[in-house]
Amino acid sequence: MLPVYKRRRTENIQAGSVMGEGKPSAYSPSSSSSSSYISRFCSSALRTKTLASSSPSDSSIRTLSGDALVRRLGLFDLILIGVGASIGAGIFVVTGTVARDAGPGVTISFILAGASCVLNALCYAELASRFPAVVGGAYLYTYTAFNELTAFLVFAQLMLDYHIGAASIARSLASYVVAVLELFPFFKENIPSWIGHGGEEFLGGALSINILAPILLVLLTIILCRGVGESSAVNCFMTVTKVPFLCCISSILTGATVVFFAYVGFDAVANSAEESKRPQRDLPIAIMGSLLVCVMLYIGVCLVITGMVPYKLLGEDAPLAEAFTSKGLKYVSILISIGAVAGLTTTLLVGLYVQSRLYLGLGRDGLLPSLFARVHPKAHTPVHSQIWVGIVASILAGLFNIHALSHILSVGSLTGYSVVAACVVTLRWNDKTASQVSTRWTSTWQEGVIYLIIIAGCGFSAGLFYRVGASFFCLLVAAVIAVLASIALYSRQVYMNPPGFSCPGVPIVPAVCIFFNIFLFAQLHYEAWVRFVILSLISIGIYAFYGQYHADPLSSNETIIYHRAPTEEGQ
Repeated sequence: MLPVYKRRRTENIQAGSVMGEGKPSAYSPSSSSSSSYISRFCSSALRTKTLASSSPSDSSIRTLSGDALVRRLGLFDLILIGVGASIGAGIFVVTGTVARDAGPGVTISFILAGASCVLNALCYAELASRFPAVVGGAYLYTYTAFNELTAFLVFAQLMLDYHIGAASIARSLASYVVAVLELFPFFKENIPSWIGHGGEEFLGGALSINILAPILLVLLTIILCRGVGESSAVNCFMTVTKVPFLCCISSILTGATVVFFAYVGFDAVANSAEESKRPQRDLPIAIMGSLLVCVMLYIGVCLVITGMVPYKLLGEDAPLAEAFTSKGLKYVSILISIGAVAGLTTTLLVGLYVQSRLYLGLGRDGLLPSLFARVHPKAHTPVHSQIWVGIVASILAGLFNIHALSHILSVGSLTGYSVVAACVVTLRWNDKTASQVSTRWTSTWQEGVIYLIIIAGCGFSAGLFYRVGASFFCLLVAAVIAVLASIALYSRQVYMNPPGFSCPGVPIVPAVCIFFNIFLFAQLHYEAWVRFVILSLISIGIYAFYGQYHADPLSSNETIIYHRAPTEEGQ
């Protein structure tokens, strides 16, 4: 008999909720009857989801078509998703771009970003084992720990990272595909640049036309629309194929911010929760395991490639193959190109997969049109979301070049991971927190959030001081204030032990995550800051004119049947 799960969504935070009494009340009758637009906007923006008190495996979601996603991904599949989402972009694309800025220090850039991501992965692992096994990831965690508007902003920033990442990877994949085709005499030097090698530039390089990249995106979108089983099989084959082929301080930090996106595999794993067979057990293992594999591979490859070729000579489209070609090892570069096609295909496949699941989650909650919430009754995939994702990525990949896109990467990852770390802290606060002594002008919950904001502000200040070459004393002051805020966060709150996997050292480890992530955020290119501000304003506008009116504020008890993989049903 197929299992039946239920989800209850409420808009009022009760005194005994997991967040504690100090958290601001969400939607209330008085605010709904208010004629003030600002009052309505604020009350809508502060709505939250309640973390179910029952077992996470007993939770479910509502779909418009009456069908859910299929739980067919095992532990090995999840690890491959994490590795597949990371390795291709990090090795075959980002190494060339970052090496131009950091030189041989590109290895240190990967180590710094990897160290930060290990701490972030611990936070993700706790929440993945604690939350209901449904789509959403960072967006879902933020919706529960903070509020609706913050969750929507996290989604928007992460989603643009994924869109840009998919476009950038598609351009590099097209370049590698052309390199493989040119091994045949018929194609050699007969393929125009506008088809796949770089692109035909217009308007002073602002536009760069590439035809092959969108075609590849369309093919992968079709595979994903057919079902998670088919796409998982392709990912497994390609990931196994690619791995054997991987045989100045300020610039290093800037490089670390760019390569941060090369570690997004664990976020992809967290967003696979609804299709995992045993999510509470497998997700934490897959998150940590895939990340550690990626860190080791990145460091090894970076040491080799920067030792072979002067960093200024590394190409941006196909750096690894070009490095071996420059040393006269043409046959090795051929193998690298074949491995790169496999590697970038898996990265692109997983990236498109995760994006569609995030859109699915927001469509279910009403923050996006209901079209995104529809699941195909036979394929059990969010077809409309998948097609939309493919269209956006195809437009970006067909019109823009890799270098311009890479400079505004990692904004969503750095800010999103910081919010996830804060979610771990706030969701650990015990109900006893409400009885603790706090100042008269704010609640204990708000006081804790203020400490988190101070830590983030100190991280950004320290990053700016370092970037502009300020004195060491300024950096020290920012670090000391962050330490004091962390101590206050530890001493003035009561933390409970969550079920499942537990992130060690709470709240210190999450606080370090926040500080270092925002420190790296301050090292981003100027264009990335502009992108963050503009996208945030656009997102607030979308929420103000659409999301706040269509997000379902009513409590509901919905029942849905999860479809398990055929092999499990027969057991």
